[in-house]
Amino acid sequence: MAHRGELVNYASRIVGDRAHAEDVVQEAYLRFSSAAADQAIAEPLAYLYRIVRNLSLDLRRSLGRETDRLVADADAAVGELPADRPSPEAEVGARLDLLVIAQALDELPERTRIAIEMHRFGGCSFRQIARHLDISVGLAHSLVIEGLEHCRRRLLRR
Repeated sequence: MAHRGELVNYASRIVGDRAHAEDVVQEAYLRFSSAAADQAIAEPLAYLYRIVRNLSLDLRRSLGRETDRLVADADAAVGELPADRPSPEAEVGARLDLLVIAQALDELPERTRIAIEMHRFGGCSFRQIARHLDISVGLAHSLVIEGLEHCRRRLLRR
């Protein structure tokens, strides 16, 4: 008990944390008491410092492994997050796809193009498209499907 403060300071320098150092000193005292009960110790203070040193180094290694694992887990979690922006390659690919779709829409008959634009860009129902184009709902549906299929084929050829 007379050297407790010195031992805590010693352990704290190794471990880097006073709370952990106090735990180390307590564990060292328990081990020292157990060893002293079994045999006479010639240099008790040196033996106690040796126990504190070994326990402190073990704890520091353990904490280091835990920190490394936590950092690796955090890095993995960050790697799984979607990027705020697409990669330059993905952006160029998307721009090319948009150009192909714009060209494909220009190739369509006007009524089909209007039907697709109303449905896909305007969010209109087939009934609204049919009313606007003065056609049946079934024909409005067919026009949208045909136009989308044309755009899909053009994208596949790209």
